[in-house]
Amino acid sequence: MLLARYQHELLEAGCDEAGRGCLAGPVFAAAVILPPKFKHKILNDSKQLDEGVRYKLRKEIEKKALAWAVASVSNEEIDKINILNASFLAMHRAIEKLSMTPQFLIIDGNRFNKYREVPHQCIVEGDGKYLSIAAASILAKTYRDDYMKQIAVEHPDYHWQSNKGYATLHHRETILKIGFTPYHRLTFQVSDPQLSIFD
Repeated sequence: MLLARYQHELLEAGCDEAGRGCLAGPVFAAAVILPPKFKHKILNDSKQLDEGVRYKLRKEIEKKALAWAVASVSNEEIDKINILNASFLAMHRAIEKLSMTPQFLIIDGNRFNKYREVPHQCIVEGDGKYLSIAAASILAKTYRDDYMKQIAVEHPDYHWQSNKGYATLHHRETILKIGFTPYHRLTFQVSDPQLSIFD
């Protein structure tokens, strides 16, 4: 069972991102404020759940959260400021959109650019430890997946509806064969699958 809160004095929001390691598409982030006594048996890191469960949990999170928001940073912005800063910016944008102002932030990972004067705590693998970060991971992941499925229609050769922009063998082969789209991150390395011993 994941923990409800990191601390109990201040109004707390959990934040996480999705799509950091992709070759195409934006990076998405979410911020979620859950009720102080919120409990859930299934809610966990989005990577530990199958797609159907994630979408069911998204509805529940959006219904029961005190506040939630999702934001993104485009592939062009990622190329300008790098993916780490883009991940932080996406989280800042999500926090900015919350209908309530959090007094404390818990962030999945080990680094974060401070948001205004709001104190924060970085938590490695926080999406498997705290409910609000897990909830944020599910919102970020499902909303990004929805976006990638939409743009997959424009560029069907890349199979974004299934790989969601990640560096699968097929995705890399397609880039090397027919090139980049306007949605690709041009600063990301695309290795030749023939040179990889791990595929």
